[in-house]
Amino acid sequence: MTALIGRLLGYKDVSSIDGIGFSFGSEWANAGPAWVLFGCAALVFLSGGFYFRFQTRGRRRTRIALAAIRAIVLCLLLLIVADPILEVTLTSHPRPVFWVLIDGTDSMNISDQLTADEQQKFEETTGLSESFNRERVPAEGGSATASANGSTNAVAVGSRLNDATPSKVASRADYVRALLAKDDSNLLEKLAENFRLRIYRFDRTEGVQPVELNSESGDSIDRKFIAEQLTADGDVTAIGSALEDLSTHHSTANLAGALLVSDFGQNSGTAPLQPARDLGIPIFTMGVGATHAVDLSVDLQTSLKMKRAEQTMVLATVRQQELDGESVTVRVTARQRSADDGAIDESEPILIGERLVTLNAPSVAAEFPFTPEEAGRFVFAAEVEPLDGEIVQQNNRTEREATIIDDFLRLLYVEYEPTWEWRFVKEVFHRDKLVGLRGFRTYLRSSDPTVRQTNELFVPSLTMPRNEFFQHDVIFLGDMPAAALSSRFCEMTKEFVSKFGGGLVVMAGPRFGPGELADTPLAEMLPVVVDPDARIRDARNFTPILSPMASQFDFMRLGAADEENQKAWANLGRLPWYQPVKRVEPRASTVLAEHPTDTCIDGKTRQPLIAIRRYGRGEVIYLAHNEMWRLRRKYGEKYYRQFWGQLIHRLGLSHALGSHKRFVVRTDRQLYQTDDDVLVTVEAFDEDFEPLREEDLDLRHIVAEVVLPGGSEQKTKPMRITQFRPGIFETRLPVFDDGDYRVRVTDPITDEVAEVNFQVANLSAERRSAVRNTALQESIAAETNGKSYELDTVNNLLTDFRAPSITEKSIEIFPLWSTWLCFLVVSILLLTEWFIRKMVNLT
Repeated sequence: MTALIGRLLGYKDVSSIDGIGFSFGSEWANAGPAWVLFGCAALVFLSGGFYFRFQTRGRRRTRIALAAIRAIVLCLLLLIVADPILEVTLTSHPRPVFWVLIDGTDSMNISDQLTADEQQKFEETTGLSESFNRERVPAEGGSATASANGSTNAVAVGSRLNDATPSKVASRADYVRALLAKDDSNLLEKLAENFRLRIYRFDRTEGVQPVELNSESGDSIDRKFIAEQLTADGDVTAIGSALEDLSTHHSTANLAGALLVSDFGQNSGTAPLQPARDLGIPIFTMGVGATHAVDLSVDLQTSLKMKRAEQTMVLATVRQQELDGESVTVRVTARQRSADDGAIDESEPILIGERLVTLNAPSVAAEFPFTPEEAGRFVFAAEVEPLDGEIVQQNNRTEREATIIDDFLRLLYVEYEPTWEWRFVKEVFHRDKLVGLRGFRTYLRSSDPTVRQTNELFVPSLTMPRNEFFQHDVIFLGDMPAAALSSRFCEMTKEFVSKFGGGLVVMAGPRFGPGELADTPLAEMLPVVVDPDARIRDARNFTPILSPMASQFDFMRLGAADEENQKAWANLGRLPWYQPVKRVEPRASTVLAEHPTDTCIDGKTRQPLIAIRRYGRGEVIYLAHNEMWRLRRKYGEKYYRQFWGQLIHRLGLSHALGSHKRFVVRTDRQLYQTDDDVLVTVEAFDEDFEPLREEDLDLRHIVAEVVLPGGSEQKTKPMRITQFRPGIFETRLPVFDDGDYRVRVTDPITDEVAEVNFQVANLSAERRSAVRNTALQESIAAETNGKSYELDTVNNLLTDFRAPSITEKSIEIFPLWSTWLCFLVVSILLLTEWFIRKMVNLT
């Protein structure tokens, strides 16, 4: 009886009915139930009085029956007004919820090359040839398999299976669909016996897509209908974002566990481990895709800006799997873009270098020296020839765009008096093609004011106009007293670095020291916390020690090999002094060289001698001494020039040069995929480098146009770039076609046109790797106390994980007045009274 009542109430597995209660929903009746009783008594009295005083025809028993019926009807109507409620308390043991998350991205369309044993094993496990017959055409996205060049070919799965063996053509998604649609020992049906299944597909960063269990409403499982919904056309794998979306927007009540089916090629969104742990349930993972495959890929690294006639390095890194001992040829070329329409020169590319490398490690780097001969925009490409057995060949070629400039860097060296460092830096950069005579200017506090006014090498004052100050690219700040640094200079320097991406080099000297900066706005920019009371430490000579992070910065690598680098820094010799600081600033600071023994105030951290930090859009480098000129001791300018040259190259070429910093157009990336949104940002300032506001513009927006790809016919589309905040204007541009795009933006101050280029390619990020990420697969399972499975072992989940017993207390509230039973009772009583009255001729 308990189970029957539970089913009538819509509950399964009801173990007990703990209580049945009755109450009123109407406020007046709930506050005083006696009023209902009094009301019913009054209605009984009125019914009896009516039939015994005003209705005298008929026998007494008949009138008594009619009075009773009338009294019952009136009492029922009074109860309806009182809103009677029945409360039933149930104890049930519902089946827990179990999630199944299935990867729906393009990497699931990759067809892995399997061995004969793997082919037979997976075919038997999934029943692929049975589930996908000739007449069955898979859903959109499931019929695509990877071709030799990484593209997809749409072919009916049934036809492929009859024409070739599944191991050569069936994709990862095909195997998953076949497994879930197979007739015997179906995984989903077995899970549904113990769990309430919820199936989702993840194929984007925005969240998951629910998969319907049946074409009709109900809890039954239609395995073929489920398989038809499992498309594989997503652009990115974002497992972490999918788990976050599930925990935020989908019910986790009575959630027992989850099965995650993927190749685990995470390439977008939140890292998945923390969201997986936050769910607090065991997550079981089923991996699809090869764990080992022949794969060859190449990456390219270049500076975004290069100086014409100045040698730079182009770095190509070859990565390989299952190709140990093979030799491949790496070829790096460059093509110039037209200054008029941005089209790439289709003539023979410039050969930067070609080198045969032996694949004796997972990644092998090859450096190619390059000296640009022309200015302009160039597209650099690195490629390796495909090898036999590669499944994905899309990653055998990569491109990167760089701009070669014919401008010069503008350096400002601020110093109290001529020092050895000042003299040698001036001489080096006067002869440097990147700076030259026009690019080096200095302010010497101790120099004659007349000389500062008349000699073009000097700037007369540090409080120069803004439009002159912000044209500099790198500022050297030497040993200066605080009294000589005006608040205007400090604030402009701070703005120069944080807003315009300029570089600042602070060199401590023996006379005043960095403690002079403690009470100035410059102090918060430094990678160290200065001590205003600190004094020079010159008790004993010392040899600086390079930190482990030094090798990651090009200006700290003074030799092509480790041996030469050590020789170069040994040439610095033992230093006689340095300026101590309190500690290293922890926010984004990196120590590159340190004292061998002396420590900061914490007694643990060694005193930093060279440190760097990012501040806003620029970088600040701190040197605890001005003794770098000692690098000239044995080898002349070689290492000295290399140190300072690479340092200003890093600081100066990371932003627009000179006055071009006033109006800069950029996009958030250089390479996009179709259907992406391109974020176009314009940093706009007036002649005095003050932020432009929309009220300063006639149209209250910046006018621009985008040049669309279209071969010989140029098609343009107007754009409006609106203010995001003062000085920053932004817009988003959706792109739908492959090709090269140009955004041309008109400077509202000078009416000159600034341009930025980007590429849109229909290349899938999902095909950058041919193998499954087994490390991530196993980590998710281990971190959540789940287990990791393969296609042929996933059925072990049915025995490895038992549905936990859940006890659920439920209170069902039924409003009795709105039920069919109440309506039928009232209707029958009224009809009965009417029929009896007719029988006895009562009016």
